Amino acid sequence: MLQSALLCGGQVFLKFAMMRMPQFAWTKTFWISLLTNWQFALCGLCFAAASLLWMYIVKVFPFSKAYPMVSISYVFGMIAAMVFFHEQVNALKWIGVACIITGCFLIAK
Repeated sequence: MLQSALLCGGQVFLKFAMMRMPQFAWTKTFWISLLTNWQFALCGLCFAAASLLWMYIVKVFPFSKAYPMVSISYVFGMIAAMVFFHEQVNALKWIGVACIITGCFLIAK
């Protein structure tokens, strides 16, 4: 769960960082503004922490159980989309979330 939360956090910070950025360009100005963006730095820290935790997870747990559990990050991502970006989530997407949670529950058994 923590690894999935870190993955989602990285994506949320990346989205916040990109919202503050000018249009993408292969210019020095764009890359300097990206590298001095604190949300982009937090994105990298979340991804680094998630990667370190993932190394532990694949070392200790069977891959056939560990890898499907990463899909929980999609559930966190949809909740983050609603909370932070005020996106609308329709019933069909909630059915998808229920399928993901059900699948993870069945794999964890």
